[in-house]
Amino acid sequence: MNNINTGSSIIITGAAGFIGSCLVKYLNEKGFENLIIVDDFGVEEKRKNWEGKSYAHLVERYNLFDWLDMHNPQVDFVLHIGARTDTTEFNYEIHHELNYEYSKKIWHYCTAKQVPLIYASSAATYGAGELGYNDDHDVIEKLHPLNPYGVSKNEFDKLALVQINQPPFWAGLKFFNVYGPNEAHKHRMASVIYHSFNQIQKGGVVKLFKSHKPEFADGEQLRDFVYVKDVLKVMYWMMENAVKEGRMTVDCKEDTSPGVICQLEPGIYNLGTGKARTFNDLVYATYAAIHKEPFIVYIDMPEDIRDKYQYFTEANMQKLHNAGYDEPFYSLEEGVLDYVSNYLIKEKIW
Repeated sequence: MNNINTGSSIIITGAAGFIGSCLVKYLNEKGFENLIIVDDFGVEEKRKNWEGKSYAHLVERYNLFDWLDMHNPQVDFVLHIGARTDTTEFNYEIHHELNYEYSKKIWHYCTAKQVPLIYASSAATYGAGELGYNDDHDVIEKLHPLNPYGVSKNEFDKLALVQINQPPFWAGLKFFNVYGPNEAHKHRMASVIYHSFNQIQKGGVVKLFKSHKPEFADGEQLRDFVYVKDVLKVMYWMMENAVKEGRMTVDCKEDTSPGVICQLEPGIYNLGTGKARTFNDLVYATYAAIHKEPFIVYIDMPEDIRDKYQYFTEANMQKLHNAGYDEPFYSLEEGVLDYVSNYLIKEKIW
């Protein structure tokens, strides 16, 4: 059994980024400090994300595998969160190198050393949602992502599913629209909540994209917005329940049929709330968190992303539910309130 405890040595890639830095903080608060954090630490605006965190080793992304060969540390788990996430970057080679080739090296390391692995996939793999948002493995080969970022993520998911040699446990988590603290460095790619808050503070008015599809009113485009703290809870639950044999019997929810055994098995899992909400809902929640009346102006969507835009996403969360995860997720209003009142207003990093 893979016993994760506060003395465990854990590699976290993307540790200076949004989700990765929140993950480091989350594990620190759980008592984990024997962390090997990996990223491009030369990006100055990410510095505040990782300074002040507790870790054992800081390793530059490009040097990770040489460092592992040189030091041969005992590693108990790998959390591969680092990626090129810019959906407006259309040079596929950039995404291929960082999201596919680098991930492949991570996979081979975890397989060779028999280290459990959780890596970040993305809901961008689902494209326009023609096949729905079901994390069934049979669907993944058929998906048509709308941008090079989504393609690179889906290519690695496909690769993982056909590997004969695998880590003792692995999970690829299809993150839906994650929001929360430590995302300021993402600029254009930061969440709409982050941009809405800053627009309200600056001029009181929030700009949202008009709809360019008649079946959706302006601002009524739907996404599955998931608070980063829920993402971290799911990853930690998986770490606790992963075992060397690759599956773990866990307590099922009370409403599970009698005799059904819940198992956390290797594979691809959706990670959203399972509840799509509109961008208007999101902006209303942001205004409510700072006690102001909403004022929204709708603007044309940039042409460079117009035909690559997802109008609806909603995670089918049944697989994670069947595996035994039964913790409630933040509602959009609860998550926005925590993010705005405890981080954005206070200009606080988590």
